[in-house]
Amino acid sequence: MLLSLLSGQLDFYSAVSQILAILLIIFLVLPFHEWAHAFTAAKLGDTSIKYRGRLTLNPLAHIDPFGALALLLFGFGWAKPVPVDARNFKKPKLGMAIVALMGPVANIVAAIVGGLVFQGIVKFAPDFFVSNNIGQYVYMFLSFYILINIRLAVFNLLPIPPLDGSKILFVFLPDKWVMWFYRYQQIISIVLIALLWAGVLSIPLNFLSNYVLMFINWITALPFSLF
Repeated sequence: MLLSLLSGQLDFYSAVSQILAILLIIFLVLPFHEWAHAFTAAKLGDTSIKYRGRLTLNPLAHIDPFGALALLLFGFGWAKPVPVDARNFKKPKLGMAIVALMGPVANIVAAIVGGLVFQGIVKFAPDFFVSNNIGQYVYMFLSFYILINIRLAVFNLLPIPPLDGSKILFVFLPDKWVMWFYRYQQIISIVLIALLWAGVLSIPLNFLSNYVLMFINWITALPFSLF
């Protein structure tokens, strides 16, 4: 990310490809992520979603400036959370878990789309990535795009408030524990950002992301193995 460029870990052209991939994610994939939350909530019975301006793919409705900056700096970021009224669900905790899960699923879908484009180029234009500079930039762009989406999915599935994974965890916790997490959510969020800044979460997140990446590579290569 930008920190990698400033520290000399990335050359200029790799950094440009990575920044372009991040910008695409900020303006296209993050809105898709939040739309998936809103759409699922509406389908499960929260009709108030329709009046909150979030049942849209318009990036202006979803972008959080600090979350976008974090994505540029660290490779992990967020958009504005979709306000969901769980009281409208037949089973509030389960409904919230399903709504939460759809966000990371949206990132995985976005990664799969990128993987299919990557594998299609490898199959039908095998020399494109190595024959010219444009091909090399496209290679870096797609690689970054796929990996960042995977990292966002893995990051959001961490069972730490206010991340999506915490809503899934809450299904299995007593209500008094859930209330404790909500009571201290702001403090937990600050600690989470501090851990990201310090790089403490990088090793476990990269470890998990690499396994998801291998799965994405395998599943997106399958259709092209038939030709």
